[in-house]
Amino acid sequence: MSSSSGKMLLQGSSSSSLWQRCAVVLLLLSVVGAEDPYRFFNWNVTYGDIFPLGVRQQGILINGQFPGPDIYSVTNDNLIINVYNNLDEPFLLSWNGVQQRRNSYEDGVFGTTCPIPPGKNFTYILQVKDQIGSFYYFPSLAFHKAAGGFGGIRILSRPRIPVPFPDPAGDFTVLIGDWFKTDHRKLKAELDGGHKLPSPDGILINGHGPNGAFFTVEQGKTYRFRISNVGLQNSLNFRIQGHIMKLVEVEGTHTVQTIYESLDVHVGQSYSVLVTMDQGAQDFYIVASTRFTDKILTTTGTLHYSNSNKPVSGPVPGGPTTQIDWSLNQARSVRTNLTASGPRPNPQGSYHYGLINVTRTIKLVNSAAQHNGKQRYAVNSVSFVPADTPLKLADYFNIEGVFRVGSILDNPTGQPMYLDTSVMGADFRAFVEIVFENHEDIVQSWHIDGYAFWVVGMDGGLWTPDSRKEYNLRDAVSRSTTQVYPRSWTAIYMALDNVGMWNVRSEFWARQYLGQQFYLRVYSPVKSVRDEYPIPKNALLCGRAKGRSTRPL
Repeated sequence: MSSSSGKMLLQGSSSSSLWQRCAVVLLLLSVVGAEDPYRFFNWNVTYGDIFPLGVRQQGILINGQFPGPDIYSVTNDNLIINVYNNLDEPFLLSWNGVQQRRNSYEDGVFGTTCPIPPGKNFTYILQVKDQIGSFYYFPSLAFHKAAGGFGGIRILSRPRIPVPFPDPAGDFTVLIGDWFKTDHRKLKAELDGGHKLPSPDGILINGHGPNGAFFTVEQGKTYRFRISNVGLQNSLNFRIQGHIMKLVEVEGTHTVQTIYESLDVHVGQSYSVLVTMDQGAQDFYIVASTRFTDKILTTTGTLHYSNSNKPVSGPVPGGPTTQIDWSLNQARSVRTNLTASGPRPNPQGSYHYGLINVTRTIKLVNSAAQHNGKQRYAVNSVSFVPADTPLKLADYFNIEGVFRVGSILDNPTGQPMYLDTSVMGADFRAFVEIVFENHEDIVQSWHIDGYAFWVVGMDGGLWTPDSRKEYNLRDAVSRSTTQVYPRSWTAIYMALDNVGMWNVRSEFWARQYLGQQFYLRVYSPVKSVRDEYPIPKNALLCGRAKGRSTRPL
């Protein structure tokens, strides 16, 4: 789809009744600006047999697809996504990197949104406001992410906004991630029983195991590859035999166009690269392999030149394995293209992150420990336990006893791990510094819903105020997911300009599931749609919010 597309797009079942469509449009007009284009999607979520690693598994399909269908959109489009849950258990989808401006009700994690009951449907109404770039969606409840249900999201620039590279000949979504042959319910039971997640069995590219993914290109042309790591725990290195990759975008930010032979993509991260088909007419390996693991798992796909009559040949190109300095230096080389427009012309203007006074510093330390004989994970000693009611609904309806603002502190206390429904309070329009400090021997990956942040620094050892002397205050990349290397720190700057209840989590899914997350409550005392949309009229109500009313339809 070209970036000039602004017409209504209807995808999914054509059997939806007229009154259902009218109701959805009325909901849309009550929440978002009617002047912005809108796109309809009807998604049917089911279980189905899949064979990604050669054995039969029960996967989560969307409209019969594994992975699910891509979402194509343009800046400021309104997405109307009607999700039918035909699983035998509650289900939610979340939208990794989509900022849900003023609208955390639609974020699709249990802290903000009630699950869709089995046999029921829910219509997400969300806007890709002032965003461009490459993202993905995934199922956020239980351990559904280990069964599929994920897919790519691409947000194209509006036609009048210049893009800092020529239109590519094609645009591919590349979803890479580690995978288990074990059923997701058994993996969840292992975690519930207090055990750690075992090592994965393989790596997938677009839902396929070794030699399964296939990309057809024309010799001499340039293509865009949007690479997202949708896996559960492993950093992956991505490379294409005989070709170099020009990085152009990271999670909504046009980057300095640096050339890489291979690229580390940590869990939850998304990158866009341009690749020119400048080799002889044959097929080439596309490779994804694990990083920082004792046993290196590798998978391959095929880059097929349309005029090729020669299959892939030669050894599978090797990549980095356990070298942390190599990855750290590559991460530091990813910088913002200051001459490029974002969703709007000249987005920098007079506003620049390096010139703003920080009003608060938050230090977050991840940890792992046994709690009552079971494996748990924590942030600043607090291991998150879900409440019986989504926190955003409890906040809206003033339901007492669901959570307490301030139940996680700004700095680690050093006390033993304990369980709580951890919520950190923050003021609207504050400008904060967050330091992720990793005292463990793994690479960590952190994501913040509702925001993009500037990754201003990362290094080994412990962070101190003197570490600020190393910060990049000129062209740090802005993104929503960042890695923290073993026994290292990563610092970010973030403007709290989006009111709501926002999930801050480890993207290592077992760690997230067993407590390594919390919610950031960005609060404005002004009850105005200028700051936050009202609760959606169609919001599902559960827990202690059940039986209450939203607003009249």
